Amino acid sequence: MSVAKKDYKRITTKSLIEMKSNGEKISMLTAYDYTMAKIVDTAGIDVILVGDSASNVMAGHETTLPITLDQMIYHASSVVRAVDRGLVVVDLPFGSYQSDSKEALRSSIRIMKESGAHAVKLEGGKEIKESIKKILNAGIPVMGHLGLTPQSIYKFGTYTVRAKEEEEAEKLIEDAQMLEKVGCFAVVLEKIPAALAKKVAESISIPVIGIGAGGGVDGQVLVIHDMLGMNNEFSPRFLRRYLNLYEEMTKAIGQYAADVKSSDFPNEKEQY
Repeated sequence: MSVAKKDYKRITTKSLIEMKSNGEKISMLTAYDYTMAKIVDTAGIDVILVGDSASNVMAGHETTLPITLDQMIYHASSVVRAVDRGLVVVDLPFGSYQSDSKEALRSSIRIMKESGAHAVKLEGGKEIKESIKKILNAGIPVMGHLGLTPQSIYKFGTYTVRAKEEEEAEKLIEDAQMLEKVGCFAVVLEKIPAALAKKVAESISIPVIGIGAGGGVDGQVLVIHDMLGMNNEFSPRFLRRYLNLYEEMTKAIGQYAADVKSSDFPNEKEQY
């Protein structure tokens, strides 16, 4: 059954909680630069994530670990300048919050002051509780992230589905409830069983955004390069490609090169 959508002129953390209570699904996509963010925002996406996935899709690294706080602030600043409606959330990069709650606060303050973003996102549960509390106490909204946490990839050793075993599933539920209790406004669940994700979404009042976590959650997030088909090497089960831009762009660029070589471009109408 479709749910009537409220017309939000500006999405806030309060808007997302209201959307969950009204049964309206939340749309979320990544963006890393001004041009793409402008398109994403104009299309009506609710939450724009400046993800540390920029390490992969923008810089070509194998993991999200190499990207720095300065680089995240650069990407976030570019996105914020383009956005009029969406809520801009920025990933705290690896090494900027895990071991020291004071460092976590300093990193978050830099992101908020230097980029103008609206919130930060951190990976982890009770092990980063003190960092989350310190950030929240400074008035900075926090989105949690549980399940597959890519910054811990060398600990896991694989990108396979998380929380399939009962012990890990119970910990995930407890962590999600803890994130709500300390004051997070939402939580991302990545690559976990759909039944577990639905259970989590029903057990907490804050929105649960899924990626590879089924349809029983409150919203969905994808990396924009993946859903537009700009990256043709990444094909997990949860990904739906809405375009095949890799093929279209390769064809267009190849045609441009051929037209230049043959002197077809520019023609008489394309010069002064």
